[in-house]
Amino acid sequence: MAQLSLKAGMLEIGYFSFNLHSFFPIALKIATSPWVLCGLGAYVLSMITWLLVLSRTEVSMAYPMISLGYIVSAIAAHYLWGEHLGIIRIFGIFIILLGVFLVAKN
Repeated sequence: MAQLSLKAGMLEIGYFSFNLHSFFPIALKIATSPWVLCGLGAYVLSMITWLLVLSRTEVSMAYPMISLGYIVSAIAAHYLWGEHLGIIRIFGIFIILLGVFLVAKN
């Protein structure tokens, strides 16, 4: 959710050059973007959730599960913004799924 919200915010703001002249106007746009603020809030919630998970689960089991977020992000970006999801990326998604499955089987 965080990555998708941040991407939506930056799509709204658009491409910019990162230099001294544009730093403050762009920083203000970013800091006041509802999508960016939503993304940052999602990061805070994910950190709270992550701490909860770590208090209950082994890190060697929990951490690989984070990679499922890559899959959700790639598929959501494909449907939301038409980002390319070619055969190589789909193959990579299946490799991630296989890795998560193998870690979870232990």
